[in-house]
Amino acid sequence: MNLKSLCLGCLCLFTTIVSAQIQDSLFVFSYFKGNGEDGLHLAYSQDGMSWTSLKNDQSFLAPELSPDKLMRDPCIIRGGDGKFHMVWTVSWTQKGIGYASSDDLIHWSKQTYIPVMEHEDHTRNTWAPEITYDEKNNLYMIYWASTITGAFPETQIEADNAYNHRMYYTTTQNFKTFTETQLLYDPGFNCIDATILPYKGKWMMVIKDETREPAAKNLKLAFADELEGPYGEASSPITGDYWAEGPTVMFDKGIWTIYFDKYVDKHYGVIQSNDLKTWKDNSDKLNMPNGIRHGTVLKISKKELAKLMAVKP
Repeated sequence: MNLKSLCLGCLCLFTTIVSAQIQDSLFVFSYFKGNGEDGLHLAYSQDGMSWTSLKNDQSFLAPELSPDKLMRDPCIIRGGDGKFHMVWTVSWTQKGIGYASSDDLIHWSKQTYIPVMEHEDHTRNTWAPEITYDEKNNLYMIYWASTITGAFPETQIEADNAYNHRMYYTTTQNFKTFTETQLLYDPGFNCIDATILPYKGKWMMVIKDETREPAAKNLKLAFADELEGPYGEASSPITGDYWAEGPTVMFDKGIWTIYFDKYVDKHYGVIQSNDLKTWKDNSDKLNMPNGIRHGTVLKISKKELAKLMAVKP
């Protein structure tokens, strides 16, 4: 066998291995129920539309942080180190967030409180944190929504308990030391529930317009060249005539899928697109566990799922 044939053979083997890994991918959804008092729930799916709760819909991890001991809005990603990294809302009023890591989504590290807004005396809340991993720079960005009393008076109203959120962030490489908290996005309106992922060498943010008067309560897109921004003007709404929150995004087989909580209607919704311009609402095809609230979707292998399915209530 000559060198050219050997190289072609190696390339074919590599392609086969990668294809097998892709075919081996299934989906898991992290979420909370009620007020988040019992902790982390997980569900799985083979097609992204029909979801089944794991562990008989019992918690995989009980919350330990803050006086409230809540685990709302659990966001899990797979990091550059292969570990699963999770952040969550620990309280309605605390100035920090929760963090833990895991190798298998079953056994978790010690829960850590990250005081991301403790420096700001007038912070009212620290809600719906998420993580995005920048592979090029081996950097994690953690971001969340906070209201700082007196900030952004141009959009301050008394409705919705006078909350007036903007997106803030910090970065880390090890989840032990963090950069100084900074403003991530001020789109000119009350905003919350951002999630960010790579798109064609750039970055795409899905964010909720939280405007109450006149009511928006919809999802929009914004784009940036760098993960830390600046992000451009928010798009027109991509969701319909209903209130939506808590988006999480999956890109699979050329299709963008955004799951979100139709929280007034008390069920989940989903929209899909192949170009980020034309969106189809396929909520009638979506089957989610009862009582599911704000979470995130990610890919796992069949082997990882088998271990999760073996966990008994």
